Amino acid sequence: MTEPLLPDTPDTPANPPAPPQHWYGDVLAADGGVVRVRPIMPADAEALAVFHARLSDRTRYLRYFGPYPQISPKDMYRTTHVDYHDRVGLVAVLGTAIIGVARYELLDRPGPRAAEVAFVVADEHQGRGLGSVLLEHLAGAAAENEVAAFVAEVLAENEAMITVFRDAGYQLQRSRDGAEVHLEFAIDPTEALRTVRDAREAASEARSVGNLLAPGSVAVIGASPERTRVGGAVLANLLAGGFSGPVFPVNPNRRSVRGVRAYATVREIPDEVDLAVVAVPPAAIGAVLDDCMAKGVKGLIVLTAGFGETGAAGLAAEHDLVAAARGHGMRVVGPSALGIANTDPAVGLNATLAPVLPERGRIGFFCQSGPLGAAILGEAAARNLGLSTFVSAGNRADVSGNDLLQFWDTAADTEVILLYLESFGNPRKFSRLARRVARGKPIVAVSSGRLAAGTDMDRTVVRDLFTQAGIIQVDSISELFDCAALLACQPLPRGPRVAVIGNSAALNWLAIDAAHSEGLRVHRPVTAVDRGPGARPTERNARSAAVDGPVDLGPEATPADYREAVTAALRSDEVDAVIVVVAPPVPVPMGGFGDALRAAAAASDQDKPVLTTFVAESGIPRQLAVRTTGGAPARGSIPSYPDPERAARALARVDRYARWRDRPVSPVVRPPGIDTAAATALVEGWLAESGGRWLSDEEAALLLDCYGIDVVEFRAVRDADQAVAAAEELGYPVAAKATGELWRRRPDLLGVRLDLWGPDAVRQAYTDLVEICGDPLLHVQKMATKGVGCVLRVTDDPSFGSVIQFGLSGMIIDLLGDRAYRALPLTAEESVALIEAPRAAPLLSGGAAGPAVDKAALAELAQRISALFDDLPQLRELSCDPVLAAPASAEIIYARARIGPEPSRFDTGPRRLA
Repeated sequence: MTEPLLPDTPDTPANPPAPPQHWYGDVLAADGGVVRVRPIMPADAEALAVFHARLSDRTRYLRYFGPYPQISPKDMYRTTHVDYHDRVGLVAVLGTAIIGVARYELLDRPGPRAAEVAFVVADEHQGRGLGSVLLEHLAGAAAENEVAAFVAEVLAENEAMITVFRDAGYQLQRSRDGAEVHLEFAIDPTEALRTVRDAREAASEARSVGNLLAPGSVAVIGASPERTRVGGAVLANLLAGGFSGPVFPVNPNRRSVRGVRAYATVREIPDEVDLAVVAVPPAAIGAVLDDCMAKGVKGLIVLTAGFGETGAAGLAAEHDLVAAARGHGMRVVGPSALGIANTDPAVGLNATLAPVLPERGRIGFFCQSGPLGAAILGEAAARNLGLSTFVSAGNRADVSGNDLLQFWDTAADTEVILLYLESFGNPRKFSRLARRVARGKPIVAVSSGRLAAGTDMDRTVVRDLFTQAGIIQVDSISELFDCAALLACQPLPRGPRVAVIGNSAALNWLAIDAAHSEGLRVHRPVTAVDRGPGARPTERNARSAAVDGPVDLGPEATPADYREAVTAALRSDEVDAVIVVVAPPVPVPMGGFGDALRAAAAASDQDKPVLTTFVAESGIPRQLAVRTTGGAPARGSIPSYPDPERAARALARVDRYARWRDRPVSPVVRPPGIDTAAATALVEGWLAESGGRWLSDEEAALLLDCYGIDVVEFRAVRDADQAVAAAEELGYPVAAKATGELWRRRPDLLGVRLDLWGPDAVRQAYTDLVEICGDPLLHVQKMATKGVGCVLRVTDDPSFGSVIQFGLSGMIIDLLGDRAYRALPLTAEESVALIEAPRAAPLLSGGAAGPAVDKAALAELAQRISALFDDLPQLRELSCDPVLAAPASAEIIYARARIGPEPSRFDTGPRRLA
């Protein structure tokens, strides 16, 4: 692509430094295959020579502007011995073979640091998008080393390489000189660059999962004729499911299994193997993995248990398994997985242990637990809910819910996404993906383990963060399917107004009470057939009146009565959805009622959801009032619930999701006056000195100042004279405060003296506080404007990453746990919503307790904190407590911050597998 980077200066290090560990990573090519990217090292010389020798003459010409058949010893040494700062090299490897090389070298020119960049990819791997991946990771390394721009010299005929730079999202500056093209571009991560990077990540991860769910062939390793054994069950399900490709049983002790030719090892299978299902004991996994790597298998489903769930040794073996598989281009589902399924008739894949698989439908389902997954599939089948695809990831060592979100986002056969979550692989990435995917397809999630069974605060965090991402959160599997039935069959409601129509006054009012408790509004359109107890006289015309009550049809209501009432409700401009209750006092044939409801819904052109409850033993399924002919229900089918309360809860959850989706997408806000470079330098300096620690009060204030966040000015003092001098400098009135954490958190303010107006008052306050706390170190601080005390904190949540919380301060508020939570980064809308979310938030709007405060200043403070944590992953925790919110300001009295090593699951920089 460009001439060899061989300046004459002898600056090649004899003993290169150790490469940064975070530059190692597994990435996905455009075809979904895994490739490892890592820094180049001196030991790569032999493999690099083999790589270069295998390049075609054409590729070498385009890369080096000439034949260059062999790398000279001098060039080899310079290529493999770099300093990882001014000269950086990365390689893409598959197994032990190098398949791509990318390098940059700093240019000696005035102005911002710029480097010449070059890369080359093996011929057989060209077209897989590896050039774009290498460029992305090389740019990430350059940005860390304060390189501002890349420069490249490319042959004009090398359109493929020019396209790589252009498609990467960079703004190019071109200049032509004969047969060469000079390209120069800034490597700052602009919004356009991030958009391109995320789109590439989404496409490759979706393709990776698609390869697993639509393989051309499957091998079952550990296949057995007995259905009671793991290998026997999955083989039987594959054969019975009508898989469209060949199935290869692998069993060294049998010539055939279930009438299908068997092989002793995967290596002996004469054809290609796309997917291997592993059902052997843990001790045999190593040999199986070697065989799969040698065979070139593209994906593994590991049903075997006994890995991460057993303890530290099992977890280490699990990590080794995934690392080896990825190193040879394979993705892994599991270990301890139930398996995967694709109900598309063109695929017919049932590589699971589940005895029952639902019919074909439009719902995608991801879960972790294997045993629970089987029960979930059974209930889905019993409720006649069809699935498009299903993945049970077990220990989720590799393929996770994030991968499935990427796949389902663009899967045309999937309209609803269901998640059963026990943990998150990369919480920041999950939040980012869910926000995007939920804009087009509803996501319903039930959480377990720490996410569902923790403290009240844990549950509040989950609730708030799911709501922020547009996820419909439910508390049980039953509620998961209640929402799924509505979403898969009916349109989204346009608003919260619901009509309740039924022939049982008691059940009607149960539905109304449930609707009210969930935030829905009940509207009663007047109809001629409303003749239940206490019914009002009505007029037979097109007019409808909003009345907070049910349409009671009376116990003798006929299917025709239901059809008329439902038709009127759907045509009413004051109704957004309809809940229908059918509860005859005596057993009667029920088919006519289902037909009537279907006819009413079909006759309406308003596109409003209808939900039903059939309280009778009848031929109408409890789960769906209207069946389709053969298979799962089609869109337009009417879901039915065992009681009207569950119908109301499902409708309310779906309505809240519809309101979230209707809101325009709000951008992430970065307020002005931010100095990221200064803040980064401060944090890196502190970490280099002492590693992770809590910052001093002065350090925390200095760091926050880089982001336009002001802590009310203070001075540290150690005697009375210093205290008076500080007060004179700051200006009266001032406050004197003990510095220990114990004293700052006391609700009685024993360690604080406020409104000190003169030197004598300051001296007396200093003497009193030293006597009380026994520490001569105090703070003298300017008095802030009096206001409402608030708290803004960011904590490192083990499941969601950095989480910001807001609430009013005070012991009673703390006991009640009245806090609102959001994942970072915050959009403009989310910043405002965070301030409005706590139950005590109305106090900020003014009233008898005092004037309204500047909520916009609080929202901007949250935005600045969000930008701070988004830029500095080494910042792990921050507490601004209290923040005094006044009518024209929001002032931080005290800030405490903790720094530490960058978390490995931070969702920034070059995209890679977690």
